[in-house]
Amino acid sequence: MIVKKAVFPVAGLGTRFLPATKANPKEMLPIVDKPLIQYAAEEAVAAGIDELIFVTSNSKRAIEDHFDKNYELETELELRGKKHLLDLVRRVVPAHVDCIYVRQPEALGLGHAVLCAKKVVGNDPFAVILADDLIDGGISGCVKQMVELYEERKCSILGVETVDPKETDKYGVVKYATLDASGVTQIDGIVEKPAPEVAPSNLAVVGRYILTPEIFHFLENTHRGAGGEIQLTDAIAMLLREQTVLAYQFQGKRYDCGSKLGYLMATVEYALKHHEVGEPFKQYLESLRG
Repeated sequence: MIVKKAVFPVAGLGTRFLPATKANPKEMLPIVDKPLIQYAAEEAVAAGIDELIFVTSNSKRAIEDHFDKNYELETELELRGKKHLLDLVRRVVPAHVDCIYVRQPEALGLGHAVLCAKKVVGNDPFAVILADDLIDGGISGCVKQMVELYEERKCSILGVETVDPKETDKYGVVKYATLDASGVTQIDGIVEKPAPEVAPSNLAVVGRYILTPEIFHFLENTHRGAGGEIQLTDAIAMLLREQTVLAYQFQGKRYDCGSKLGYLMATVEYALKHHEVGEPFKQYLESLRG
């Protein structure tokens, strides 16, 4: 089986960006000229995924509108002869890709958000993509790398990177023996947000997963964990007792756009690479150095 579905948990409140996220979803915050959720969707589509499943809440209508057709806007752009902008709007999501929306009725954590997608995912392997983690994976995006690894190994895969040992309490952290030359290891355990003194390693799970459908059984039987939420990490810990679960140290650079500093770093670095504003923006930054 191949990975053709991706789940995007987008029901969170985005409290770290208030008041900007009071009426606007955090996933719609732009990096230069595209919202975070579009970067995430494009990464999935580039990996061959053609079903995008958004787990939303009642305050996230802007995400649905973004991926929907806007006849009024398209008609106006066409009448004004703005073909380039018209093409940009129409390419937000390719015609062959389906967008499906599922409501998360309560804010019960990432594990619960993934569980809400069970009926749509069915018995297929699927990706989970957190738009907060913007990953510049170059020509071969992070999800594509992981999908290719899944096609070879046929098991669940967690995207990981090394973090500052002092910051393990912000992540799910894996226990493992050794990484091979390609950045792959079988994990022996996983712990949600361990204190630095008890963390099994400093190899942390970031917002990319390939999961087998058996994960749903464990999510349904997972008690509330850290923060009183149903933790995806806890379900994965149970899954790996019965199935192989791999950690994959992907190629690319992650920006933690759930934090203000990470968001600003991503904005600057993506702006410097942007075909339209890159050079003048670089000149502007250099002028600030005096």
